[in-house]
Amino acid sequence: MDLTLLYLVLPIIAFLYAAVGHGGASGYLALMVLFSFPEDEMRSTALVLNLVVAAIAYFHFAKAGHFKLRTFLVFAIASIPMSFYGGGLTINATIFKVILGVFILLSVAKLSGSLDFLFKKTDYDKDSKKANFPLGLFVGGGIGFLSGLIGIGGGIILSPIIMLLKWGNAKEAAAVSALFIWVNSCSGLLGGYANNTLHINEHYLSMICLVLVGGFAGGFIGSQKLDNIKLRYLLSFVLIIAAIKLIFGA
Repeated sequence: MDLTLLYLVLPIIAFLYAAVGHGGASGYLALMVLFSFPEDEMRSTALVLNLVVAAIAYFHFAKAGHFKLRTFLVFAIASIPMSFYGGGLTINATIFKVILGVFILLSVAKLSGSLDFLFKKTDYDKDSKKANFPLGLFVGGGIGFLSGLIGIGGGIILSPIIMLLKWGNAKEAAAVSALFIWVNSCSGLLGGYANNTLHINEHYLSMICLVLVGGFAGGFIGSQKLDNIKLRYLLSFVLIIAAIKLIFGA
């Protein structure tokens, strides 16, 4: 198959997602569906690309001083084993994708202020609160399971949750999400390997080179050039794309 268009779009997706601290798995999955990649290869291939872009995004946001270790640990402790478990399952995940897509759209509406007529307006850029450990463990475990099951790193779920709970601003959410995505993607791949469900597309090396370029540029601009308000709106745009893919591509 002619992969020219895929190679042109891949670095753009990596750029947009890295700019908000994400790996881009939902975007890569959408592209692979469009180009009729074998279904058993899509999840693992998306997670491999996630590892690359999430690492780059974390490097940029952490270097800029936005990473909060406690917030990361609160979510990651339970998410890592649950992602491993989810990555080894081969069940139909359609219903999970639709529910997740609707949740993300509601999160975007709240973050963008579209639901201010129903709820009290929130200033997400004020000083953040300390993460609640028990709640974080519960939420992190759920995100980890869905991440491994569907083939995403979980950033599209985690970023809005951190901001809605006021456990961090847009850049802090991006930094935490980037490392969270990396460990979940790694755990999901290990789960796939342990359960013989790990199948990576033969074009993965060329795909990695392209997302490296886009991811590096996106991570730098998101961490250095955009303020929290602009980053929040860019995050909303990326989340809408991911939600549409999850709902209509399920």
